[in-house]
Amino acid sequence: MLSNESLHSSAFSRSHSQASIDSTSMEDFLREIESIKENSIGSMGGQEEQIPAEVKPVDEGELEAEWLQDVGLSTLISGDEEEDGKALLSTLTRTQAAAVKKRYNTYTQTMRKKNKQSVRDVRDIFGVSESPPGDTCDNHTAQLDGTQEEKELPGVIKTSGSLPDDASLNSTTLSDGSQDEEGSFAVPSSGSVSILETIPALPVHSNGSPDPGQSVQNAMSDDDYLRKNIPPETEELSFEVSYSEMVTEAPKRSKFKKSDFKKEDYALTKFIVQKTRFGLTEAGDLSAEDMKKIRHLSLIELTAFFDAFGIQLKRNKTEKVKGRDNGIFGVPLTVLLDNDRKKDPGVKVPLVLQKFFEKVEESGLESEGIFRLSGCTAKVKQYREELDAKFNADKFKWDRMCHREAAVMLKAFFRELPTSLFPVEYIPAFITLMERGPHIKVQFQALHLMVMALPDANRDTAQALMTFFSKVIANESKNRMSIWNISTIMAPNLFFSRSKHSDYEELQLANTAAHIIRLMLKYQKILWKVPSFLITQVRRMNEATMLLKKQLPSVKKLLRRKTIEREVISPKTSKVLQKSPSSRRMSDVPEGVIRVHAPLLSKVSMAIQLTSHTKAKDILAKFQYENSHGSSECIKIQNQRLYEIGGNIGQHCLDPDAYILDVYHVNPQAEWVIKPQPSF
Repeated sequence: MLSNESLHSSAFSRSHSQASIDSTSMEDFLREIESIKENSIGSMGGQEEQIPAEVKPVDEGELEAEWLQDVGLSTLISGDEEEDGKALLSTLTRTQAAAVKKRYNTYTQTMRKKNKQSVRDVRDIFGVSESPPGDTCDNHTAQLDGTQEEKELPGVIKTSGSLPDDASLNSTTLSDGSQDEEGSFAVPSSGSVSILETIPALPVHSNGSPDPGQSVQNAMSDDDYLRKNIPPETEELSFEVSYSEMVTEAPKRSKFKKSDFKKEDYALTKFIVQKTRFGLTEAGDLSAEDMKKIRHLSLIELTAFFDAFGIQLKRNKTEKVKGRDNGIFGVPLTVLLDNDRKKDPGVKVPLVLQKFFEKVEESGLESEGIFRLSGCTAKVKQYREELDAKFNADKFKWDRMCHREAAVMLKAFFRELPTSLFPVEYIPAFITLMERGPHIKVQFQALHLMVMALPDANRDTAQALMTFFSKVIANESKNRMSIWNISTIMAPNLFFSRSKHSDYEELQLANTAAHIIRLMLKYQKILWKVPSFLITQVRRMNEATMLLKKQLPSVKKLLRRKTIEREVISPKTSKVLQKSPSSRRMSDVPEGVIRVHAPLLSKVSMAIQLTSHTKAKDILAKFQYENSHGSSECIKIQNQRLYEIGGNIGQHCLDPDAYILDVYHVNPQAEWVIKPQPSF
């Protein structure tokens, strides 16, 4: 833990850290550290106190094995045949494939040195030569900028042999060996064929738009939706193209505008996010299974993103602490939610945390220094013990607790989680990124991917927490809690490590964590939107998985034949798929017509003729009109949303501004349902 003397030392001046804390916020930080020290003694609620661990030398093999497991590619370690892993590999962009290859290569080299179990050669997976032993993050940037080896990464298992003359090629493979228009997907090397090259191409441009020249209809900013007058300091932000691809394709990364970290909130760039014709998608709009794929892809993309800057994302293994099985404090979020869902199956944020929010909002939003105050120590201890014993049985008396104690226990709740809400092991990479001074846009992109890679429980809780803090900051004129005060005070509670660090490292961690929280608070209206390029990859994964499940039993035999394309998908079928994806729909359904089901309304079904102008909100309005005979139906429709279900997506709650004909073309096998949108 930091000492007061070390923090005030001249060694920790602003020049040593871009995210430096100003003097007022530093006082808040010091008080918070002292409060943590005082409250940690005797407040473990029956837990064994966690002793800071010495930092041990990193075993690169174990680190990369953990990474491969975290991104859903554990089968590369086990050697098992598994459709999801192959489907994931088939969707990777050039930079993503390079990131996977690099980690797998390091893992195999380490295992061979240890004389452990036999492992597959990287060439068996990627169909290219191994990287030289000296391949590191430092020289990885140069490789991504155009070496022949990296350009030929296929991203899937390959076998030798040539394609038949009538073989169809999907959008990720071009006959001349060049990249597709956006350079987004991996290209196979000559003389080899991918297992998944027979996957029918999705009728969508690689950046998520129906075609490259599609005009943008709407935009959403971090301050408000559909801004009309965009000031000069506002910058456009695209979710359509892989962030790591954008970085590697930038002419000169050295020209990135350097950001200065100032106390004024307005100093942070305002972003405008362009809406494609598919609209924008919240993390909670997708099914749990598809969000799991988004998490895997996001971590791969985040790793590739840092690779592009020559920065290693993760330098130590994740700190894992089991935590308690019962009570409130020190209990993992997933355990708390499992208990809460016995009362409310749809809950996404722990109920006790929601109660803390409510208590502060009832009477504490205008209370000066609400999160600086420590409250009555005796009462806090008493309430903690009672919450642990009585909350799950609904016997705790909330009317006795005031907003001050609720604020103190809210901080303790996060501080005593078995692992921090946000991955502290990524902080060193963020420190290095900010030391190089890239534009705030680059920092947002890194943060965006980190948020998308969070487990559902952590991400949903973080979103609720940032929404709550926005209410606190909105009353800054009375409570004196600015975005800087909140971020500085909450940093040691939301990002914490049980490993030992030097004073300088501790200060860097605190400064960077506070800056990350400021970015979250500033950009929270767009931070929880899923990048459309990741949704496109998920669609491709689902297509690939469906095809693999049908073909896997005989695919090895088929690969030995030169007629593989004819055997898996006939030339006639292949041409039809390329010509018109909607032709895969049942022949008795007219082109451009969908049947929308609304099981909870009196008008339960309706056929809708789609045009290029039909939006999701137009269909909802049509149902509202048809069900407007009773006032209760008018109220019901206000809480309803149009869902795309099945086909190449699990479930997708559509943006009201989404153009349905475009979604229909991308996913002609989908069903269309109107139902309530769940809330926290």
